[in-house]
Amino acid sequence: MIARIGPFFSRAADSDLWHSFKRSPGAIIAAIVTLVILLGALFAPLVAPHNPFDLASLSIMDANTPPAWEEGGSPDFLLGTDDQGRDILSAVMYGSRVSLLVGFASVLFSMVLGVTLGLISGYAGGRVDSFIMRIADVQLSFPAILVALLIDGVARGLLPRDMHDQLALYVLIFAIGISGWVQYARTVRGSTLVERNKEYVQAAKLIGIGPITILRRHILPNVMGPVLVIATIHLAIAIITEATLSFLGVGVPPTAPSLGTLIRIGNSYLFSGMWWISIFPGIALVALVLSVNLLGDWLRDALNPKLR
Repeated sequence: MIARIGPFFSRAADSDLWHSFKRSPGAIIAAIVTLVILLGALFAPLVAPHNPFDLASLSIMDANTPPAWEEGGSPDFLLGTDDQGRDILSAVMYGSRVSLLVGFASVLFSMVLGVTLGLISGYAGGRVDSFIMRIADVQLSFPAILVALLIDGVARGLLPRDMHDQLALYVLIFAIGISGWVQYARTVRGSTLVERNKEYVQAAKLIGIGPITILRRHILPNVMGPVLVIATIHLAIAIITEATLSFLGVGVPPTAPSLGTLIRIGNSYLFSGMWWISIFPGIALVALVLSVNLLGDWLRDALNPKLR
């Protein structure tokens, strides 16, 4: 196992992508910020000063405590507390877990659905291609946030009330994911239309390889470059969409709030002097989205041979 890992890292260190990354200060800073937020969210139960959602550990006497550097602040609550006595720093770490989970899961769902439909559309052509692309055109006429709101509303109307909180996370992932598959499908379809007429695909057909095997083994690896770039940029969009839905009150339940929910809670106290309740989750959200966007821009340029 170790013998296999060594050559892998050696090839990665000598790759053009790694050299491009080392020459891009913006990409390095964005990667560091993303990694810090990701690790903070992943290991929140271990590194967070408090568990902000453990009701037994909360004290109303700690409510509305300002940041530690302001008058009345406490070193136990570095970024202050909210109206329930929850530590803001810990809440940001735990909230980032929900935002990142929804973002990654919805992007994965969009990518799998979009790539699958794009491969089928580009390879089959004809009526199948026209049918899938017309569905994509119809969806493109609606904003992603509107599609997500519609699906969330329909789910809330169909599901029993006592199951809303239990299934809220899954509904949110599906709503955001189903609204973002079109970009993947259109990109993969265009690449598949080019790849299906190349010699290696024609040779595979001649020796009797089936369409599914051709798509999976031959065409799919050659169309994944643009898909990875779209997925990186789409991750930032998915996180923003989740924050928007949570801010509107249709996202995850308050018992497991994301960054958007924390911003919505703090917005009620923004003009009452308790600015830290909303500002610090907002800074964390902006830093996360900006760093992921910068990584996506760098990856797009690094994978484009015309810009090398």
